[in-house]
Amino acid sequence: MLPLLMVLAFLVMPVLEIYVIIQVGGVIGAWPTVGLLVAESLLGGWIVRREGRRAWRALEEALRRGVMPDRELADAALVMAGGVLLLTPGFVTDVFGFAFVLPFTRPLVRRVLSRYATRRMRAAEDRARARAAAFPPGFTGGFDPFGRGPGPGRVETPPGPVVRGEVIDEDDHPSRT
Repeated sequence: MLPLLMVLAFLVMPVLEIYVIIQVGGVIGAWPTVGLLVAESLLGGWIVRREGRRAWRALEEALRRGVMPDRELADAALVMAGGVLLLTPGFVTDVFGFAFVLPFTRPLVRRVLSRYATRRMRAAEDRARARAAAFPPGFTGGFDPFGRGPGPGRVETPPGPVVRGEVIDEDDHPSRT
């Protein structure tokens, strides 16, 4: 489903952007439309730079505190994606780009995307459980990481020379005190 959606987005989005640019150009004129697109790109670049620095500092601070930086990583990813959208010429991508980058809309976008990702993960887990339940317990399907098939010649260690030895932990050595 997602690959089909991505293909459709890459095919439909340029057509939609061109249509919106033509419509805006018909209302305000060609040169004002070009000026507006350039102004949006410049403003977007400035905001991305400012918010990117802020997101980077928040990420560094979370890592310094030893806290899992989930919100900070999501914010950094959203700022980066928003920057790409803002630097892409067009009004539709700019709307999404500003929503990803602006500090008062980013938390809303983060929550929406987080809920979407959680639903997708739960659905994937449910599919994996359903597939695993179709087989009896302990069934491996003859899988062998070394490429050998099932049979009497199969051993649990990889083929080849075995070097016997002893592990010595240098930190616990008695002569080093």
